[in-house]
Amino acid sequence: MKRINRLFVLFLLAVLSYDAAMAQSYFSTRGALDRFYTEVLGRKTATVGFLGGSITYNPGWRDKVCGYLQERFPETKFRFIAAGIPSLGSLPHAFRVQQDLLDSGRLDLVFMETAVNDRVNGTDSLTQARALEGIVRHIKRVNPETQIIMMAFADEGKTADYDRGLTPVEIANQERVADHYRLPSINLGKEVWDRIRQGKLDWKRDIKDVHPSEFGQELYFATIRRLLDSCYRLYHPVTSTSGSLPAPMDKGNLANGRYVDVHQGVGDKDWKIDDDWVPADNINTRPGFVHVPVLMAEKPGAELEFPFTGNAVGIAVVSGPDAGIIEYNIDGEAFKKIDLYTQWSSWLHLPWYLLLGSGLTEAPHKLRLRISGDRDPKSKGTSCRIVHFLVNE
Repeated sequence: MKRINRLFVLFLLAVLSYDAAMAQSYFSTRGALDRFYTEVLGRKTATVGFLGGSITYNPGWRDKVCGYLQERFPETKFRFIAAGIPSLGSLPHAFRVQQDLLDSGRLDLVFMETAVNDRVNGTDSLTQARALEGIVRHIKRVNPETQIIMMAFADEGKTADYDRGLTPVEIANQERVADHYRLPSINLGKEVWDRIRQGKLDWKRDIKDVHPSEFGQELYFATIRRLLDSCYRLYHPVTSTSGSLPAPMDKGNLANGRYVDVHQGVGDKDWKIDDDWVPADNINTRPGFVHVPVLMAEKPGAELEFPFTGNAVGIAVVSGPDAGIIEYNIDGEAFKKIDLYTQWSSWLHLPWYLLLGSGLTEAPHKLRLRISGDRDPKSKGTSCRIVHFLVNE
């Protein structure tokens, strides 16, 4: 059976073969990867990080890229950091990149994918743009030599946009940021759409859903490999350090995003901290969002305050079957409501990131939050479980 599957994959890859000019249309080398290849060939050691959602977390293209680099450069010692977490897109990455990737040490290359979860999670265009630019600036601030490849994977929403003659907003935002910072980028959303239109690809058979099948993983890897090979052909040894970053595109970018410990929240008697939270209902969880401290309350009217300094603030919660509705304000403004229950909450304690304020003045602020007496009709309760406060300082 495995042999049949492998032959099928090889057959489909042969069908999908195309000339170099067409291949180039799905990626841009821009500033290429000279610094990365200088480390690979000169120091003969390199660290590669993978920042993304479930398509990065799951086995597939990531493993193939690791294998390719090790085989292509056998004398180089590679360290690979898998920092994919299912369900997370650009906004979560902007606040978690320090803890989940940069704290691991020097990075030479980062593969970053956000476009699928940004679409699925309904992240608005402004937040996407500020988060994407923030991730790039944050990584470059920690180490200006780190190189980044931005990747937009396929989903049915993007295919539908291309059907209507539109460029998906997630891809447009990625390309704007990649162009401003001269980063290589890949548009697999466009490649998949082209292959479907040409009759060389079937979504349900070859991709299945946003999580690619074995063939889909091969297709993704093949294009990533072509980008890496193209950058290598353009390679020139680098002898000087990188210059300064260009001016930001948006001063509201999330370049200083970080997690703040939930113990910094000041709640009334109805709030408590569980330092090793696990769900009591046996509902699924995500890595990094179980057996962690959680600040939680479920009684309507339960209130907390969180003082912070920065131009943006938010919360990361676990949204399960009993997720409630919160009311919040910043610096005494009118309260706003937001429903914590999501379309996935009935079967998953979903890590859900909410930006509650952005574009604020760079000054001390106070977030006030309380549990509403209202709840989603599908929810079983009115709980709020905070895993992280989010601050852009």
